[in-house]
Amino acid sequence: MTFPIDRALSILRREARHWKVPAVGAVAGKPFAVLVSTLISLRTKDAVTFPATARLLALADTPQTLAALDVRAIEKAIYPASFFRVKARTLKNAARDLLERFDGRVPDDVETLCTLKGVGRKTANLVVTLGWNKPGICVDTHVHRISNIWDYVRTQTPDDTERALRRKLPARHWMTYNDLLVAFGQNLCVPVSPLCSRCALADLCPRRGVKRSR
Repeated sequence: MTFPIDRALSILRREARHWKVPAVGAVAGKPFAVLVSTLISLRTKDAVTFPATARLLALADTPQTLAALDVRAIEKAIYPASFFRVKARTLKNAARDLLERFDGRVPDDVETLCTLKGVGRKTANLVVTLGWNKPGICVDTHVHRISNIWDYVRTQTPDDTERALRRKLPARHWMTYNDLLVAFGQNLCVPVSPLCSRCALADLCPRRGVKRSR
């Protein structure tokens, strides 16, 4: 039986009103801010990402001002984000790359964004969808994991999941799929022992690969 994706996402949209918005969503509509926030967010909880992003953007909200900052100032602004020293260098290098190759403009397509130093497909898709309001499918660990739990795809890596979703997921869902599944994954369908007893999708979900739940 094919997973009823339209019905499931309709239910999640209704439920999402009660959940916290992922940190990157707070800067939607601002491509450079989305890029900065996404680079900070890698392997970092939203409770850390949101204030770290705000602190850095208060110091530098353009590629020009970020490229001019000392790496230690960037480190201080984004601490305690995980790997903050590495991320500080990545942020500064990305800003320089934007200035040198794109006149300070953040590209609006995934393939070009992936040529920036430190930018992978997850970050690129988020910038395209949240920053530029253009179609894309961002796949992080939540999207990859939940899409497989639903048995909507059967994939081994997030990149495989992105390719599978581009083939299968109706285009009308592309831009909201990440936000819904990330919020769902942070609030209910958590990685360890998901809260299936409280989930509005319990009757629809095949729970593929779920060995323990609450």
